Amino acid sequence: MTILITGGAGFIGSNHIFYHLNHYPEDKVICVDKLTYAGNLSTLSSLLDPADPEYDEAKAKRFKFYKTDICDRDAIYGIFEEEKPDVVANFAAESHVDRSIEDPGIFLQTNIIGTSVMMDACRKYGNIRYHQVSTDEVYGDVPLDRPDLFFTETTPIHTSSPYSSSKAGADLLTQAYFRTYGLPITISRCSNNVGPFQFVEKLWPLMIINALNDKPLPVYGEGLNVRDWLYVEDHCKAIDLIIRKGTIGEVYNVGGHNERANIDVVKTILRELGKPESLITHVTDRKGHDRRYAIDPTKIHEELGWLPETKFEDSVKKTIAWYTSHQSWWEELISGEYQNYYAKMYGNREVIG
Repeated sequence: MTILITGGAGFIGSNHIFYHLNHYPEDKVICVDKLTYAGNLSTLSSLLDPADPEYDEAKAKRFKFYKTDICDRDAIYGIFEEEKPDVVANFAAESHVDRSIEDPGIFLQTNIIGTSVMMDACRKYGNIRYHQVSTDEVYGDVPLDRPDLFFTETTPIHTSSPYSSSKAGADLLTQAYFRTYGLPITISRCSNNVGPFQFVEKLWPLMIINALNDKPLPVYGEGLNVRDWLYVEDHCKAIDLIIRKGTIGEVYNVGGHNERANIDVVKTILRELGKPESLITHVTDRKGHDRRYAIDPTKIHEELGWLPETKFEDSVKKTIAWYTSHQSWWEELISGEYQNYYAKMYGNREVIG
């Protein structure tokens, strides 16, 4: 099999590349990534740079990278003609909610137009199997005082941010291509991921890195917003199962049953690192901040036998261990443009506690 993975220099996409190369030694992996702020080529250096201590020549021979925008139709068609993929998994997305609030346009371009270009390519070059990687944020949120409520695949879409709206639009478009053109598609909607190679603006890396440097840890509002946390390798296993065994045209929710309030996540990270809770700084909340996400993964368990394997406590330990042992990876990222972004997002927020 040749699988084409978009967004492969980003967080979940890169982890899926490594997962696929590790588990399928006969397969070839093609990576397409525009290398925007969250796409870091050093993430893939073990496949691209013979000087990297972790370079794997055998896997590198089965891997190919294209620096390409998924919205560039001519370039994408050229890659399809050259590589002839059997499967396409679309991880490419603008994904940070805060950035979508500041600049919605690029989210619509990448997440909706880019998705249409990829599916048009799949149609043009043989009705290729297509998987859309989506998010539980398309469902909106559920109240904190209703722990009995969970998102299922039939929960109506009810978005809260430009990011989630763009992802919902992409999902609807993907389903339309199945019904209108018969494109063989599946969609996965996953809860919040944690693990190696996550961009430094996300909650876990931000808190870990700031704590390591004894810097303030900015927490939105009271930090009571609840998320369902899933270790990224468990997500990769779910996507692999859906691609190989999932029912064409279906949506699958992927969740970890690891619900935690953001403030509890932050306190757990501080305890694990031996840092004081006095580093926590409560700042004014994000606009339209969803209160609680809660995934019901019954369908993927009953149909495909998937269950999350990594407990929350183990996710904490493994993620902290990775960021602690890969400081050169994130130190490069927190310089330059990101410093300007960080100052813009947190520097002018009112401290409320």
